[in-house]
Amino acid sequence: MAEIFVDGLYDAVLDCLKVIPILFLAYLLVSFLSHDHSHKFSKFLSKNKKTSVLYASFLGCVPQCGFSSVIADLYSEKHVSLGTLVAVFVATSDEAIPIMLATPSKILDMLLLIAIKVLLGLFFGYSVDLIFKLIFKKRNKIVVQAEPHVNEHRHEEHHSHHEHLQCGHIHTDSCDEKCGNEKGCCVNNVFLDAFMHTFNIVLYIFVATFIINLIVGYCGTEALANVLTTNMYFQILIASLIGLIPNCASSVLLVELYAIYGTLSFPALVAGLSAGAGVGMIILWSKNRKHPLQNFGILALQYLIGVASGMFLTIFF
Repeated sequence: MAEIFVDGLYDAVLDCLKVIPILFLAYLLVSFLSHDHSHKFSKFLSKNKKTSVLYASFLGCVPQCGFSSVIADLYSEKHVSLGTLVAVFVATSDEAIPIMLATPSKILDMLLLIAIKVLLGLFFGYSVDLIFKLIFKKRNKIVVQAEPHVNEHRHEEHHSHHEHLQCGHIHTDSCDEKCGNEKGCCVNNVFLDAFMHTFNIVLYIFVATFIINLIVGYCGTEALANVLTTNMYFQILIASLIGLIPNCASSVLLVELYAIYGTLSFPALVAGLSAGAGVGMIILWSKNRKHPLQNFGILALQYLIGVASGMFLTIFF
């Protein structure tokens, strides 16, 4: 029993040491992109609403969940459409990309995952916008005819509202939102920010890996595999639920079960990662808290998208 505990601890530490360099480089890039004090990113998406779904689908592929948090904040301020929000949530893989990047044998799988999630983001993002446009077209037309100056007035109010973009978030007052960084997100030094994010993620990787190692050690790989692979469709349902956990630990768990232990199928991996958006969902709930039913609807939509994506991929995998 003690030997299994020590071996699991040793393997977890070793796995963490292997991914630290890749994680740091990835988060250094993310920190550089997300610390946009000139507000160019938010203004760009706000002015290009027709193509914002396209941009969101590609931005979601950037490691971590900074861009999903940014767009969740923009959505709560009515600067981007629901389809744009769905697109970035679906395309976001949180910590999956850096971890797979650190596993040479899974590079091709990582590229395939990125390509599929971009396509899924585009499809579901534009589909949601089209559906809502068709549903509310007649009602919006009546509102515009009755009050032609209302939308213009509201648009000016939004632009007059002070926005502070930091660390992947648009802050309206002070930098008080959590973005997965326990030491705060008002960090002007991108190297320090990248280090803190790397440190936090390595802790998640260590905990997830250590727990899985203990489960495998005490229960055996066959028992774990039987639970997850008894039924591929059941696996997709469970993976999508795991993906809804608003924390990077869910993406870490999913990718480790797929890349390291081989107990999770590729469709289930896509399902889980498509349902999740990291802390982007937390930002949505905190900034859009006046509309809880809307938030619940988006959460349910994310789960359905994850399940649908996984089920569709079972045709090919």
